Amino acid sequence: MRTKLFCATAVAALLAPIAASAQQVGEEDDVVLLDRIVVSAGRTPIEERKSGRAYSIIEGEQLERSQSRHVADALRQVPGFHVSRTGSFGGLTQLRVRGAEGNHVLVLIDGVEVSETSQGEFDFGSLQATDIERIEVLRGPQSALYGSDALAGVVNIITKSGTQNSTEAGFQAEYGSDNTRLVSGYLRGGTDNFDGSIAVSRRVTDGFNISDFGNEKDGDENLTLNGRFNWDLTPEFSIDGTLRFVDRLSDGDAQDFAIPATPTQGLVIDTRDQTGTRELAGSIGFTTSTPDDSLTHRARFSVTDVKRERFQNGAPSSGGNEGARYKAFYQLTHRLEDVDGNQHSVTAGYEWERETFNNIRPLSSFGNPSQLATKEREQQSLVGEYRGEFGDQFYLTLGARQDFNDQFQDAFTFSAAAAWAIPDTDTRLHASVGTGIKNPTFTEQFGFVPNRFTGNPNLAPEESFGWDIGIEQSFLGGDLIMDVTYFNQDLENEITTIFPAPTFIGTPINQTGVSEREGLEVALTARLNPELSISGNYTYLEASNPDGSVEVRRPRHSGSVRFDYVSADIPFNAFAEVVFNGDMQDLEFINATPQTQVTLDSYTLVNIGAGYEFTENLELYGRVENLFDEDYEEVFGFNTQGVTTFVGIKGRF
Repeated sequence: MRTKLFCATAVAALLAPIAASAQQVGEEDDVVLLDRIVVSAGRTPIEERKSGRAYSIIEGEQLERSQSRHVADALRQVPGFHVSRTGSFGGLTQLRVRGAEGNHVLVLIDGVEVSETSQGEFDFGSLQATDIERIEVLRGPQSALYGSDALAGVVNIITKSGTQNSTEAGFQAEYGSDNTRLVSGYLRGGTDNFDGSIAVSRRVTDGFNISDFGNEKDGDENLTLNGRFNWDLTPEFSIDGTLRFVDRLSDGDAQDFAIPATPTQGLVIDTRDQTGTRELAGSIGFTTSTPDDSLTHRARFSVTDVKRERFQNGAPSSGGNEGARYKAFYQLTHRLEDVDGNQHSVTAGYEWERETFNNIRPLSSFGNPSQLATKEREQQSLVGEYRGEFGDQFYLTLGARQDFNDQFQDAFTFSAAAAWAIPDTDTRLHASVGTGIKNPTFTEQFGFVPNRFTGNPNLAPEESFGWDIGIEQSFLGGDLIMDVTYFNQDLENEITTIFPAPTFIGTPINQTGVSEREGLEVALTARLNPELSISGNYTYLEASNPDGSVEVRRPRHSGSVRFDYVSADIPFNAFAEVVFNGDMQDLEFINATPQTQVTLDSYTLVNIGAGYEFTENLELYGRVENLFDEDYEEVFGFNTQGVTTFVGIKGRF
C-alpha cells in the first residue's frame, strides 16, 4: 500500500502544473455543464454524478478528433484498461480491465452482447471506430446487472442514430502506410415519429510481417455494416431495432509448438495462416410507459452469431467453430417520490439466454465424431435493482441477481454503489462493491484442436468479489476535474491452461486458491483555455496468481496524456497523445529454457494529427502513429507496427 500511495503522490505532483495552468486561465468563461446520462450504469439510465460506480465515457466527437480507427486503441486511454494485440490490425485483440482476463469483460453494441460463445470474449480486432456516438465503460464486478460475462467490467458501445425530421449523409476516404485504405459512408434521418440510420465501412491493409522470420506481410480486410431505428407509435410506446454485420479476413502467423523441439520452438514463425470471421448481431425491443413516467416496461430479444474459420495455405485447418447466443429480457420499473421529496425507483426483471457451440471441421480432422456435436446450454435469471436519491446529494444503487443454470451450479450475485456530492463543495465521493461470476467458455469445456488442445467439461465457474472507493474533485466550475480510485478484487476458481508432459496437449483446469488484483486509478481532464484541453490517466496494478506469480500481459504501471486543440479563429484542430505501457510478463513455450515467463519491455507511443475544414461540410485530415518508431511487443514473439502516416478526407451533406 505504501508503494501505491507513493505512486499516487507522484502522479499528483506531475499533474500539479496542469492544475496551476488551469487556475491561471480560471474564470474566463461561465460554462453551464449538464450531466450526461450513463446508460450502462444500471438497469435504467443514470446521471453521471449519481453513479457510485467507476466509469469513463469516450464521446464520438473525441474519436473523430483523434482519428481513431479501432476502438481498442481509444480504450488504451481509459484508466484500468490494457490492450494486447497479436501483431497486425485484425489479429486477436484482448482487453483486460483491472488485471482481469479478456473474457471477464462484457461488451455490448447497441445493447446486444457480442462476445463469442467459443472464447466467451469479444475480439476487439474486428471493431472499427466509425459510426460511434459514445463508449461507456464500467469498471468492477457488474454481474448483478449483466450476468456471467461482466465479472470485471462492461464496455457499452452506442452507435449513431438518426434525428427525427431531418436527413444527413456523409462519407470518408483514407489512405496510409502499408497500403491501408478506408472507405465509409452513412445515411441518417427521420420523420415526425421515426428515425433510423445505416452505415458501412470497409478497411483493408496489406499489413506487415508480425514474425521475426521470413518476409510475408500479414494484412486484414474488414467490412462492417450497422443499422438501427426507433419508431414512436404513440407518445408512450416505441419500438426499436438494431442490426450489425462484420465480415473480415485476417492474416496471421503461428507459434511453433513442435515436439521434439526445433530452433524456433515457442516463437512466431512465418506461415500462411488466415482467419475468416463473420459476425451477425441484431435485436428488437419495445418500451412503454405511463404519461408521468412512473411506470416503465421494457423488453428486448437479441441474437448474436459468430462463425470463425481458420485456413492454412488457402485450405481449411483445424480450430474453426461457430456459436450463437439468443437472449430475451423483460423488466418493469416503478418510480416514486416520498413526502420529503426523495426519489426512489425499483426495477424487477426476468432474463432468458440460450447459447450454442460446435466445431466445424471435417471428421477426418478429429478422429472423434463426438467433437463435432453441437453443444448447448441455457440460463434463466431474476434481476432486481433499487435506486434512491436523498436530499439531492446522496445516491444509492442496490442490485441482486439469481441465475439458474442447466449445466452449472446456480449463482447469486449482488452489487451496491453509492455517491455523495458533498454540499457546498465541488467534491464527490463514490464507492461500489459487488460479486461477479464467469461460466467456463465452450472452448474451455468442449474445444478441440488435434494434438494441441482438448476441453474439460468438469470445470467450475470463476467467482469474484471486488470493491472500489474514490474521490472526484472539480475545480474552476468544472474546467478541471480529477478522480482518484482505489480498487481491490479477488478471483477464485480461476481457469488456466496447463500443458502436461509427455504429450504437452493443453487442457484447462480450475486453480486452487485466490488470484488477487488491486491498484490505483487516476484520471484528469482540464480545459486550459477555450481552445486547448488536456486529459490524462495513470494506473498502478498488482495482479497475481494463487501461487504468487505475476499475471501475464498486465503492466504494473500504465497511463496516457492527450492534448486537444480546436482553433476559435480558423477551422483547424489538432491533437497529440502519449501512451505509456510499463514492462510486463508474458508466457513463453521454449522447452530449452528453465523459465516459463519472459519480460516484455516498457514502451511509449506518440501519435499526432490535425484536420482542416475547407468548408462547413468538407474536412482534410492526417495523422502520424508511433511517431518515434518505437520497437515493442504487446504479446511475446509478435512484432508490432513502426511509424505510419495516414491522410484522408471526410464530408457530409
